[in-house]
Amino acid sequence: MKIVIAPDKFKGSLTGFEFCDAVEEGLQYVFDDVEIVKMPLADGGDGTIDVVRHYIHGEKISITVNDPLFRPISASYLYASENHIAYIEMAEASGLKLLADADRNCMNTTTFGTGELIADALERGAQEIILGIGGSATNDGGMGMANALGYRFKDSFSKKLDPVGSNLSKVKSIDASKVHPLLANAKFKIACDVSNPFYGVNGAAKIYARQKGASEKEIELLDKGLKSFAKVVFDTYDISLQKIQGSGAAGGIGGGAIVFLRGELTSGIDLVKGLARFDEVIANADWVITGEGQLDEQTLSGKTIDGVITSAKKANVPVAALCGSVSISIEQQEGFGLAYVNSIVRGISTLPEAMASSYTNLVNAGYNFAKLIK
Repeated sequence: MKIVIAPDKFKGSLTGFEFCDAVEEGLQYVFDDVEIVKMPLADGGDGTIDVVRHYIHGEKISITVNDPLFRPISASYLYASENHIAYIEMAEASGLKLLADADRNCMNTTTFGTGELIADALERGAQEIILGIGGSATNDGGMGMANALGYRFKDSFSKKLDPVGSNLSKVKSIDASKVHPLLANAKFKIACDVSNPFYGVNGAAKIYARQKGASEKEIELLDKGLKSFAKVVFDTYDISLQKIQGSGAAGGIGGGAIVFLRGELTSGIDLVKGLARFDEVIANADWVITGEGQLDEQTLSGKTIDGVITSAKKANVPVAALCGSVSISIEQQEGFGLAYVNSIVRGISTLPEAMASSYTNLVNAGYNFAKLIK
């Protein structure tokens, strides 16, 4: 029998690697000759960098870049020199986590530091760059990232503009004469799991700018700025950002990556599965065991379990989900395509107690599942 263990993390409790170890331990209480393949996964959120590192065997590179407010900060990314792949999380340089609450205002923040990470990766020899764009502190349409790579954004008097959200509406022309020479040779994949358009009711500013410190008046200004910026992009490159799903991701860097990096927007879990060669590995498996902290109706919204089920269905492999908490109906379980679902919590406990016992509870859950299928 071959069992593939392919979970996401239990946020705040266990990494995907620890999940794999716990379930393996439980299975081995029952099976002597089972083939266990441990494949921790992630969907582009927190912890993805460690999962990607596992598959590309990359080295963590740390350099000094500009944070969202143009202050020097040490930021890291992964680079695998053997296959020339880099994995960059924009949150490392341009993330909301880098700012104190009082400093959060996406009128003034920039993705410039993300561009600096990309430039460094190019200069080290990266030919394929995967960019995770979650957790941004920005709403600059990717202008800062592009600026760090040589693009210049100018106003109606041909004066260079600082690449921040408040200047989006002032951009009247884009100068690409000094773009980084290595940019054209690299392939970019952008981990994006939202479908927001560039501007408008469901756009970057109106959906996300509030949590990044913008006032209601500033949200309106940012939205108008994104619309104006999109027109300049269309006039310059004949690309209609508003028609591209996901262009409004991370303050518009989803759209900026399409224009300035010639990037392809792809779901985070699909990118990680590709790096792991997941579909190949599960082709002859008897079971796939997955899991995450909470299994609910949002699970099939580009999350890790969604990606696991999609691949397993194609390979006709049943999927078991071992989760911290479960709040789906039988009908939803059937609809999801899950053959087995179990909440691992044992007895009556508080949330902190349940989280502290996650490893032991997963061992038990793995053991009981093994007894069931033997």
